[in-house]
Amino acid sequence: MDTAAILTPILAHAMTSGRFERVNGHEPLNPPGNGLTLAAWSDYIGPVPSTSGLAATTARVVFMVRVYSPAMQLPQDNIDPNLDAAVDALLTAYSGDFELGGQVRNIDLLGQAGTAMSAQAGWVTYPDGAFFRTKTITLPVLVNDAWTQSA
Repeated sequence: MDTAAILTPILAHAMTSGRFERVNGHEPLNPPGNGLTLAAWSDYIGPVPSTSGLAATTARVVFMVRVYSPAMQLPQDNIDPNLDAAVDALLTAYSGDFELGGQVRNIDLLGQAGTAMSAQAGWVTYPDGAFFRTKTITLPVLVNDAWTQSA
């Protein structure tokens, strides 16, 4: 299973949206800067028993797609609506390309094999004190025949 190949269309949707100043395929160690930044990475990988067979195992890979916005900006009333608009654009794109260009069986939009695609608000503080408002998309994908079974 090639998680880098799966991550490519996830990032491409963000890049083509025109909403982000930066798009990263990793969780940033340093404050991402001004404007909206997107970072994505694989978080969980495991089997899906209900759709696996005796010859191969279906995998569930959960990607975290986090959108960052500096928390100390004005007007503060615009921070969450701007994040929500960016997240909505991504959820719409992922729903419309639920096979990620043929890289996966499907994005688990409704949670057939676990947690459904969703987004959650949060905060990130970096060691230098930089403070960011975030919305993190949980993006579960299902991959057929990820691992061959043999005796």
